[in-house]
Amino acid sequence: MKSNLWIRAAVPAILTIALGIPPHGRTAFAQQDNGPIKPPQQTAPPPPQAPAQPNQDQKPSGQQKPPDYSIAVESNLVRLEAVATDQDGNILTGLNRTNFRILDDGAPQQITYFSPSDAPITVVILMEFSRISYWFARDAKAWGYEFLSHLNKKDWVALITYDLKTTLQVDFTQNREEVEQSIVGLYFPDFSEANTFDSLIETVDRMQDVKGKKAILLLASGYDTFSKHTLDQTMKHLRTTDVTIYSVGVAEEAMVRSIRDGGIGYIQAKNQLTTFSRMTGGYAWFPRFDGELPGIFDSVTAYLRNQVTLGFTPTNPARDGKYHKLKVEAVDNNGNPLTVPNAKGKPRKVIVYCREGYTAPTGTVGD
Repeated sequence: MKSNLWIRAAVPAILTIALGIPPHGRTAFAQQDNGPIKPPQQTAPPPPQAPAQPNQDQKPSGQQKPPDYSIAVESNLVRLEAVATDQDGNILTGLNRTNFRILDDGAPQQITYFSPSDAPITVVILMEFSRISYWFARDAKAWGYEFLSHLNKKDWVALITYDLKTTLQVDFTQNREEVEQSIVGLYFPDFSEANTFDSLIETVDRMQDVKGKKAILLLASGYDTFSKHTLDQTMKHLRTTDVTIYSVGVAEEAMVRSIRDGGIGYIQAKNQLTTFSRMTGGYAWFPRFDGELPGIFDSVTAYLRNQVTLGFTPTNPARDGKYHKLKVEAVDNNGNPLTVPNAKGKPRKVIVYCREGYTAPTGTVGD
């Protein structure tokens, strides 16, 4: 196997929650249908000030492992990934710790950890490839192929498709050609179902032990036809994950062309994709034309490359398993909302994309 991403790793008894605005693996996936995506072999954790980085000097090969890095401290550290833009969507860089304010259930928190992150991207392309519509499958396949050209040589990417079931096509790799060949080899879907909820939950669960900055690029219509899980269950599940979801709707053009009615069903489908992305700190796009894709995929990779890592220890130490709402704001040196001038000198509000909350642990430290 080219990687050992599918074995379960022991999880430290230290709370580390990441929040954000990220041979062939089929045998391993099939053997562990109910298990998490395995991280690489674990090493001793680095000091809190310097998350460990993967070996950048390695050449791409079947023996490489995806990045495995984390922040470990002897406290209830909540870690989140955030990216700041102006109102026009331009990403802002050069911000420091004092330019961010975190509210946990409305209570201000002291930011005890801050670090820009330049680690390679770790992303799963989660692609709806079903017979629900020829146009949906066609666009998902073409757009997934297009996205690969926006990755760097050191980025890690995996390919998962779904219809009635979820299938790992390519395990995490730095070899883009392997993923390209797999996409080209997708000929005809097996089922006329699109179990979006089940597939999203399954993919998120399997990424739980992959540390650091990680994301899902969801190429889907937003429809769900036969999932065992409901929308509410899916949203509840996403509140516990540290994976950022970027959604690109593949149905917008088809709706305009009246292949399916563009009524309440499609509105709901779009809202679902938008909600999944917003609550995990990502973004959702619904392009009508292929010409929009290069800009969209540039935005996805730019968001991931320009995230900063923020960490705080909640002033409420209760380990009650409850969901805490988060709000991250950009502020100036006086604590006022931060604005930046546009090309015409007009002040523009700064928007921070970050997770909307986190679920507190249960029990006591050391359990």
